[in-house]
This record gives sequence, structure tokens and C-alpha cells, in this order.
Amino acid sequence: MVKNKHIDILVIGSGPGGYAAAFRAADLGREVILVDKDPTLGGVCLNRGCIPSKTLLHIAKVLEETESLKKMGVTFSKPKIDIDAVRDWKNKVVSQLSNGIEQMAKARKIETVQAEATFLSNTEVQLKTGLKKETITFDHCIIAAGSSSSIIPGIPFENENVLTSKTALDLKKIPDSLLVIGGGYIGLEMGTVFSALGSTVSIAEFLPNLLPGADPDLVKPLARKLKKEFNQILLSTKITKVEPSPSGGLSVTMEREGKENIEMYDQVLVSVGRKPNTNKMGVNTTGIKVNKQGFISVDKYQKTSVKNIYAVGDIVGNPMLAHKATHEGKVAAEVICGLPAAFDAKAIPAVIFTDPEIAWVGLTETEAKQKSIPYEKGEFPWAASGKSLALGRNEGRTKILFDKETKRTIGVGIVGPNAGDLISEGALAIEMGADAEDISLTVHPHPTLGETFANAAEVFEGTVTDLYIPKKNS
Repeated sequence: MVKNKHIDILVIGSGPGGYAAAFRAADLGREVILVDKDPTLGGVCLNRGCIPSKTLLHIAKVLEETESLKKMGVTFSKPKIDIDAVRDWKNKVVSQLSNGIEQMAKARKIETVQAEATFLSNTEVQLKTGLKKETITFDHCIIAAGSSSSIIPGIPFENENVLTSKTALDLKKIPDSLLVIGGGYIGLEMGTVFSALGSTVSIAEFLPNLLPGADPDLVKPLARKLKKEFNQILLSTKITKVEPSPSGGLSVTMEREGKENIEMYDQVLVSVGRKPNTNKMGVNTTGIKVNKQGFISVDKYQKTSVKNIYAVGDIVGNPMLAHKATHEGKVAAEVICGLPAAFDAKAIPAVIFTDPEIAWVGLTETEAKQKSIPYEKGEFPWAASGKSLALGRNEGRTKILFDKETKRTIGVGIVGPNAGDLISEGALAIEMGADAEDISLTVHPHPTLGETFANAAEVFEGTVTDLYIPKKNS
């Protein structure tokens, strides 16, 4: 434990942004201490978010794929699910990655401390471990304390049958029936996992659409599929009460279309977004500016309003994505070390790891229409993709938005298997300023899902041969 010590760079939070910042600063020759309240490094993403959920989503996808082979002439017996073994596998993956981060920290001679960090001033932090409190002063500090699940007032979170995204991943049991409150990416991903493992899943979303941040045409194939897999998808639905039932499980009162009704579920998973952890850090004792939503304000160098304090990741605002945090963490470390760095990414990709996956980067069509931004579009349906049909999947599509004047790529949207892997090509196209001709003339391997990206540009260029598009009369 650090005892009343001074450090060059103090990093608070060991998630993707925190450990990236700490590692980069150490690689540049600086002395670093990395503090986290959890016993293992990696933050929410590694321990209670991205990695464990994707491990379980892989299992869900394989289960679904074996079922889909029936129409191709291959039938398996009903799978037996050992939930304890599933949990152990998930924990093994998490442990392996967390241990890897710990070993990399040791190799870089970074001191790691398990403690809760609370600011006392612009240059001093209190570290608390149990009943023990000590202080540390710093020349520079990088805040990477992340976010936590938002809650709905009045819901009894102390009840073991009320789950958050964190407790749901513990997989203590697979309920017969599960209500997921929230139709965002976390709710749909976890709903997919529990459905594959045998639960009867329902979704209740307050807004009129699932995944409100994504374009409706990308969401449609997923929504169509989930309607078959889930028991109910209740849109424009408000949850007004959740109570333990005398007979076991939970009684849920909901309002929909002006009517109130009560449904029974074994468990409820609350997934209604995330909030920054600024309220737990004593930032009010510093000169750090925080906005109304609780996010720390930073400039393109990740500097806060206090010149020696930087902030990265979820705690500085949307999008709350691990890859954004990593990039910001490196920027903060390099700026502190005197390198000419700044966060100037033209676009940050987003991925929903459901099946089919949904991914987008840059401008969305919804945003373009709302802001009256002129654009043109090339779109390729995967029903014309040989690889997609070979997989038994024809619901996907790839679309590219181009600037109306320069024809440069300004947005990409993809729905279908492995969309999360394919979207990187779209991000690179935006960063490199690729126009429609650049993409269409880049030879893509066949048969792959990746070639749909070139096909979409060819549709825009009018050079596509894998589709017949009647020419418009001049």
C-alpha cells in the first residue's frame, strides 16, 4: 500500500482507458501508480462487461447456429447446459486477460494499488482500503474511473431476483422467465444470452423503438429475428412498479398504450443506461468542471479545467465505449509526456453484438436527416452475397453514406453476422478520406462478407455487376 507518497503520474481506474494511459506513460519513461477499487485490473469492460458478455454471446451464437443447421439437413440432439461449467469458462477468460494486464503492469514497473480514490485537492488524493486511509500527492493525474449502471427509482435492487448488467453476468441461475427493462444494446445482448440458455425472455422499452441510436433499417432485421426468439417485445412501455411476489418471483406493473397491467417474472434485468462515477470521487474538492449530466469536461488533449488533471473514457461523456477510452488514455499520457498528441478521431465505431450484429461509424442516416446534412448512399443487400447465402443468412445489408459534393465516405452502417469486424473498414475509409471510387476499385476477396463494402460503393458508382439496377431515364 502506498503511504503518504508523491508520484509523477497517478492513474485512477484500470479499465481500457486507465491501463492504456498508465502503460503508455510508463513506456515513455515516467513513474506511474495505477489505482483501482477492484481486486483485479481491467475495469468494468473486462471484469463485468465487454469480455464476459461476449464470451456468453459466443456460446449463444453457437447454440443458435446448431439449431439453424436443421434446414441444411444436419440435426443435433438437444444440448445439455451445465451452467456452472459455463460460468467457470467465462471466469477463466476474464481471469486470463486480467492476469495479462497485471503482468504487463509489472513488466513496466507500474505500481498497482487496490483502493478507493477520493480527491482532497488539485494535487492530493486519499486512498481508502477498508478502514485504512492514506494520502498520495501527484504532479499529474489521469481520471479513468468509468461509469456504473443507471437505476430506476423504486425498484428493489436489494432483491436477488432484480439484476443489473453486473449481477446478470454472475449467472447464479437461469430463470424460467426474465423481463429485460431497456431495449438498448446491453439489454438486447443479455436477453439474447438468457434466451439461448433456456429462459423465456421479454423486453420492455420506454421509447417506441429498439436501439434508438441506430438507423431503423439496420435494426429491422434484428427486431424481426428477436420477435421470434423472445416472448414479447413491449415498446413505448413504462415500468411503474416491481415488487416481490408472495408466491416467488417478481410482480411487474407496466403502462402501455394508456393501460396498466401486471405481469409475473422469475427475474428482472434492469438495463437502462449508464452514469459517470464522478459522484464517488470528491471532484467537488478540486477545480474540475463537471456538466449537468455528471461528465467531466475535457478538451481535445483530455485536459480538465485543472491543468495537471486529465480525464478519459466513460467519465468524460458519450460514446461510452472501451475503444474510445483506450485512444483517449494514450492521448492523455502522450500530452503529459510532451508529445504532440490530441484526440481528433473523425469517427468512432459502435457495435451491437447481437445476432445479427449491428455496427455503424460516422454519420448515420437518422442524424443526417435531423441535421439536414446532404448525402448520397450506396447500399448492397446481403441476399445477393454468395458468402451470406452459404452461411444461411440473407438478412444483412451494407450501406455507405457519401458527401454529396466530394463523394468521400462520411458514414457506414452494417447489419449481419460479423458486422463488428467489418465496420473497421468503414472507420478506416472515413479516416483516410476514401471516396466511392477508392472503395469500389479496391479489390476485395471473394466470397467474403467484406466484399459487400466494395459492392455498396459500386452500387453508388453504377458499376455493380452482382445486382441488376435498371437505369433511370434521363
